[in-house]
Amino acid sequence: MKLSQTNIELKAVLVAGGEGSRLSPFTKYTHKALLPIFDRPVIDFALATIRQAGIRDITIIANRHLGQIAKHIGEGLEDERIHYVIENRPMGVANALNLARPHVEGHRMLLYFSDNITTWDFSSNGDEFRKATDPPGAVLLAREVENPGEFGVCNLDEDGRIVGIVEKPADPPSNLAIGGIYLFDERFWTYLDEAVGLSEVGFSISDVTKRYVEDGDAVVHNLGESTWIDCGTPMSLLRAGNMASEGIINAGPEFKGG
Repeated sequence: MKLSQTNIELKAVLVAGGEGSRLSPFTKYTHKALLPIFDRPVIDFALATIRQAGIRDITIIANRHLGQIAKHIGEGLEDERIHYVIENRPMGVANALNLARPHVEGHRMLLYFSDNITTWDFSSNGDEFRKATDPPGAVLLAREVENPGEFGVCNLDEDGRIVGIVEKPADPPSNLAIGGIYLFDERFWTYLDEAVGLSEVGFSISDVTKRYVEDGDAVVHNLGESTWIDCGTPMSLLRAGNMASEGIINAGPEFKGG
């Protein structure tokens, strides 16, 4: 597949789905992405990573609390385009992504699940994706975890190279999990449709990422010293708040709001 243009726009989809049950009762009244990390809400840290990649077109998917998110962010920064998409009831990742599809299909994108916060800098990867003539594949972030059976886990060959991804395995082949922030080329939607059509137990984003890995079209960054936090529990929010107060993680400029 050959493209005739360069400097293709890179867009972002920020998935703030689910009910946030691990953060109940707070999520009965507000979205989990609006809970505080020190002096800023979770979503500001996610958007800071997206902006750092040079992305200015952002689609945000959220539940019934979407209006609260829109009130906080408004139109975003001066040069941004923010699209708000409501998920009236949780029906899985594939359904949420298809709701955002009209805003991003045909483009390369950064897919960001809002619970995640990282210090990884996507700016170089973003430039490569915008300039690549051929579809550049995928960029995945990996990290070591204590409970790999709860994640999409890297399957390694004898030389320690990643050759596949196994979703929530009962017997994990490694403790190296793929995190919830990805760069995908324009083939993503074709792979998603194929995975949904073949799935017998429900779609997982790992159904797409493992396709890129097995075809040799994925770059996997092991975070190493880079910070990664899953802000889905009160304890992880506390940890992230401490890191924000120390300047280890940064939420970037504040929004004007709606």
